[in-house]
Amino acid sequence: MTEGTTAQRPPEPDWLAMTTEQLLAYRDAENRFRASDAVRAITGEPDPDAVIEWRNLALPGRELPVRVHRPAGRADTALPLVVHVHGGGFVGTAVQSDWVTSHLAVRLPAVVVSVEHRLLAPGHPLADAVDDGWDTLRHLVGDAGPWGIDPARAAVFGESCGGLISALAAIRAREAGLPLRAQVLVNPAVEVTPTMFDHASVTEYAHTPTLGLPVLQLFRRLAVPPGTDAHGLSPLHAGNLGGLAPALVVVPTHDPVADHGRRYAERLAAAGTPVRLTEYPGAGHAFLSTPGLAPQAEAARAEILEFLRTSLAADRT
Repeated sequence: MTEGTTAQRPPEPDWLAMTTEQLLAYRDAENRFRASDAVRAITGEPDPDAVIEWRNLALPGRELPVRVHRPAGRADTALPLVVHVHGGGFVGTAVQSDWVTSHLAVRLPAVVVSVEHRLLAPGHPLADAVDDGWDTLRHLVGDAGPWGIDPARAAVFGESCGGLISALAAIRAREAGLPLRAQVLVNPAVEVTPTMFDHASVTEYAHTPTLGLPVLQLFRRLAVPPGTDAHGLSPLHAGNLGGLAPALVVVPTHDPVADHGRRYAERLAAAGTPVRLTEYPGAGHAFLSTPGLAPQAEAARAEILEFLRTSLAADRT
């Protein structure tokens, strides 16, 4: 990902008529914009006390880029791990979340690893991105020493589609016996079945500036090609949500997928998993990635910091 450059945002495409070539061209242009200096007024400046670098993880059958955030001068002790997954689905980059991820790295303190997961496209369904999130978590916990990580203090944190990926990683962690202290799910889109559009919030906020129904329709078409088990990729429809890491679910109210987060929090609570649902009135989808536009982002970042600080404390019993 090229950074430190200037770039213009591409015009909004016709989402439902896009060809594969148009999708890839739009993605490249949009991600150049999201990683450029020009967008920092919207996405926020990184914490100046954070050290940020790209690294490659050697995962089964592939190398995966990750964006690593560390507090400067904290190489003397093993730090907690936060695996972060950015939103976007078919477009997006870890750079767009530097404001929140670098701040968490410094203030917790922790090693925050943001996954540059495979983006949705023909030939790359949602299952690939889900594997990227889980494989990153499993690799880092299993090889914690070289990363300066305390494997007993790990959390996942995802936004939008990244919230879905993180929620599934938390479920897989329980099944694998991998210790996980917390999960933070921000404006999560947690189902990709045909009923994902049958929520009141989707109808009420179908055409918001930050996320509209045509984008969700394209997202689902790319995420679950014919023959895919959509229920298996939908945390909202998981058979067992008990015994998971405690969750913070952050829901902006003016969001088509607001009800996804609400219903998932209800299911977690019904299964006995500790959960806190917090709603941010007036905020739109992806508000945490646009602090320059969304005044609610500061309060949400502070809440996430407090939740993770408590969850990842070294002396927590």
